[in-house]
Order: sequence, then C-alpha cells, then structure tokens
Amino acid sequence: MSGRGRSYGYVGPVELKTAVRPGGGGRRIGSAADFGGWIVEQSAAELAEPFTFVVGMDGVLRLAPRRSEHVGCAGGDRVLSAGEISFLREADRWSVREISNQSTGYCPDVTSWSAVACALDYVELGRPSGFTHEVVFRRCPDCQEHNIVREDDFVCVFCDSDLPAAWNVDPTA
Repeated sequence: MSGRGRSYGYVGPVELKTAVRPGGGGRRIGSAADFGGWIVEQSAAELAEPFTFVVGMDGVLRLAPRRSEHVGCAGGDRVLSAGEISFLREADRWSVREISNQSTGYCPDVTSWSAVACALDYVELGRPSGFTHEVVFRRCPDCQEHNIVREDDFVCVFCDSDLPAAWNVDPTA
C-alpha cells in the first residue's frame, strides 16, 4: 500500500510522545485476515466503544483500545490520518459503524479521509463515504493554540483571533 497524501506529525504534549516505547504501537491491520484475527480477540465491552486508529505512512490501518494515545498507536511516527472508529457486524461481514478524525495529538484535516478509505478498502471492511463525525482543527496564528472549530465559527477560543480557512495545525507539514 502507498503512503500518499499529506502526512501529519504529532503536535500534542511532548511527554506523551516521549512515553512511546520502541516496538509499541497499535495492532497492524494489513489484510482481511489480520482484521479477522484482531476482532475476535475483542470483548463485547471493548466492541461497544470506539477504538483508537491511525493510518501509518505505509497506508496501513493500526488499531488500539480507545483510551490509547494516537501517538502510541502510531509508534511515535507521522501518520496519514488518525481518529476513532467503531465496528458492527452486518450479515456476513464487518463494517465501520462510526469514524472520526478526532485526534488532538495529530489534528488531521478532514481531507485525510482518502487515506482512511484506502486502508479500510484494502482490508475489505464496509465503510461510509466519509468521516461520520468530522472535526475541523486549526492553529491560531496569533497565540499558536490548537482549536476545534465548531459550527463554522473560525475564531480562536483562547484569544478571539480569526482562524484561517485552510488547515494549518502542523507547521512542518
């Protein structure tokens, strides 16, 4: 699989990234068989909640328990997308029930959906046509704080400055 598209570096608290250990990270789901093996290991309680996900630079989906940090799921690396995902069983196959780009550690743009769609298609999971819950992230050009834009109100919640229309969270992207 390809690692095409914008990539996102970790922009969250430094202490969370320094806590990432080599060899850690979410479960790599590179095939339908990988997903099948992973999903049967999940308890009913775990399946009732969303999971943390990232799409790595290799285009492969990685999954971890919901309360996992995205940077841990990614092994500290850059990602093509990140968020939360839940699954449901439909007839004879698994599908995505809900999915968002909710990751305050990576703050991916909603345009990262294309990388997610490719990763889900590759492992033969049914999926929606886009994020079922889109989160719009912006960095304030004045105070540099990260914001979640709600109801198209592009105003910084920290200093009341206008936020840009275009994604700008990671200055290295």
